[in-house]
Amino acid sequence: MSTQRTAPILTHIPRPVMCDEGADTAPGDITVHSCRNLGATGLLVVLKGEVDHHGAAPLRAILASAAESGVTDLVLDASRVTFCDSGLLGVLDQWTLMGGRYRIDAPTPCVLRLLRVAEGTLRGPLRRADG
Repeated sequence: MSTQRTAPILTHIPRPVMCDEGADTAPGDITVHSCRNLGATGLLVVLKGEVDHHGAAPLRAILASAAESGVTDLVLDASRVTFCDSGLLGVLDQWTLMGGRYRIDAPTPCVLRLLRVAEGTLRGPLRRADG
């Protein structure tokens, strides 16, 4: 048995980052372009860029806060979304489980593709920009 010590691999051990339970710790692009109230119980959120699990974190936080404030109706403007995956579906599912209703306006082709794949599992209506 050897008693020789070797230098640690990490010379600086970072302190753990404390987050709220369930908070996303991975950095992501903020996908919320803008947000404004629509009457007393409505909210319009304009999405921009990529909406994946990490990028959807700001949207999840906004909707959780909105639900606590009594917002029940959500309109998502998806006209600026360039990529989306099941992270968006997770946000929508969470919103409906909190009792909210939603509508997606002006979905881009990638949003439409995701919605077609998830058809039958979504609870909210889809409205195209032209109809």
